[in-house]
Amino acid sequence: MKDLISHDKATIEALADRLKRAQTHAEYQRIQCVLIRATLGSSAKEIAQLLGWATTTVYVIHSRWAKEGEAIFDLRGRGGRHNQHLSAEQEADLLAPFTKMATGGEMLHVSEIKKAFEERVGAPVAASTVYRMLERHGWRKVVPRPRRSHPQRERE
Repeated sequence: MKDLISHDKATIEALADRLKRAQTHAEYQRIQCVLIRATLGSSAKEIAQLLGWATTTVYVIHSRWAKEGEAIFDLRGRGGRHNQHLSAEQEADLLAPFTKMATGGEMLHVSEIKKAFEERVGAPVAASTVYRMLERHGWRKVVPRPRRSHPQRERE
């Protein structure tokens, strides 16, 4: 196998320094994968056994290191709102008049908020979309207590 990782002192010191600054476990292991090869010259099979990875994963990391350099350590986080209808600020603007109504003691119905949401987006949405939006903005469902179970009701 050709040598994809240089064994020079500058590379090893840069990797060792980067290892100290690693913020996640995944980043730490990726740096270790390259550093072990640079310092000890271990085979991909040995590195995979040390890290608990598949040998092919080690090959991929070494190949990407040769092509991309330190960029392979900057991992992008998973998750996020990739298919959002509105940004968080736009959602807050949409909910502002409803917030005023709610703080004034008025009763709100999700169907009204859903209708306003659909008008803003220009497409029909599921009710669950509106409920998730309300949860994101700290809203909760408050239902008035039934008259028959109120502790101060008159017993006639």
